[in-house]
Amino acid sequence: MAATTTICLEPEVKELLNGLKIHPQESYNSVVKRLATNAYDWEPLSEESIKQIEEGLRDYREGKFFTHEEVWGEIEKERRGRTGKTKVEECTE
Repeated sequence: MAATTTICLEPEVKELLNGLKIHPQESYNSVVKRLATNAYDWEPLSEESIKQIEEGLRDYREGKFFTHEEVWGEIEKERRGRTGKTKVEECTE
């Protein structure tokens, strides 16, 4: 048997909940239950994953990373290395 509880929501929060409804008649209970269920982490991170994340953060703080531009620059070097031309140049021949 379901118990009834009254809660106070700011109008903005109610609008957010309305926007999350799958269909107009979905109850707020259903929306909140779905949100709460999805918020729970059923598969916590393994010790190995945590260590890898910590290592990545340490590398980042130490400046051991490549920028987006550097990565694409390396990709372009590889592409040019094979044919001597960029992909655009290859496609326009």
